[in-house]
Amino acid sequence: MPATLHEHALFTGGPVLGGVHLLDLDVEAHAHDFLEIAVIGTGHGRHVTSQGEHPLRPGQVIVLRPGAWHGFRDCADLTVANCCLSAQALRAELAALYDLPMLRRMLWTDPVASGTHGVAVTAVDPAAAEEAIAEIGLLERDLGADRSRPGRVLGRLVTVLGVLADGRDPGPAAPGPAVHPAVAATVARLEAEPAHPWRLDDLARAVSLDAAYLGRLFRRYVGVTPLDFLARLRAERAATLLAHSSLPAARVGAAVGWDDPTYFARRFRTLVGLTPTEYRRRSRSATDAAAPASLSSPGRPPGGRSRSR
Repeated sequence: MPATLHEHALFTGGPVLGGVHLLDLDVEAHAHDFLEIAVIGTGHGRHVTSQGEHPLRPGQVIVLRPGAWHGFRDCADLTVANCCLSAQALRAELAALYDLPMLRRMLWTDPVASGTHGVAVTAVDPAAAEEAIAEIGLLERDLGADRSRPGRVLGRLVTVLGVLADGRDPGPAAPGPAVHPAVAATVARLEAEPAHPWRLDDLARAVSLDAAYLGRLFRRYVGVTPLDFLARLRAERAATLLAHSSLPAARVGAAVGWDDPTYFARRFRTLVGLTPTEYRRRSRSATDAAAPASLSSPGRPPGGRSRSR
């Protein structure tokens, strides 16, 4: 069965991982409890998600929110550069990334609002893709060289994100102004207490706005309504509990704010693409089996080898 890649096992000493890999074998469908950005370079392969299989092209950028899953199939000399961000860090030391419109769109809005179970696939121009892949290679080098210089790693991460943001076609959804303070406060409130039985009226009252106006503001800056954003947060937290704890699925649902087990199962499947039971089974089968060396190496997907640069 497919694996679940866990933040606690892969992230050691910092909030960022990175690596450049050359894939010649299939990569089993796997879930994450952290955020992953995969930049596609040269070679051939197919991308597997809840939406089916699609051919990969150089310059594609795949962003997966925590709890999302994907895989690669029919790989032949396929270059994939992975940049992974700790979900906990995105709520703490990396939270400032949300305040930058172009990064908010890339890391939050597109995968949350896409309706594709937390997976967003976009594209950058080939030159930007190659530059981003090179920077991720340098990030991998920095991570392996000296963990006592986190500033350099953070600077490399910002460079990677900036290259990808600049290389995207702005299209009709060009990044707008900095996030509205009321939206930022609402996001922080939902992040802090996703299990609370929030209502739009309560959220609006907390920021002294009319509920309908807050809803319009939130959709403008985040791409979904406050309650849809809350549902995604709950699904991400539930995915972590299913993978890490032995709580019955019904109690997992209650712990994230969905007290009705049937409703929890339906919402989780809608947002993640698997039922809670299926998600846990995939995670447990990977935990019970002997972990392959490729999963033990931070940032290295199964079926991949480091690409020498």
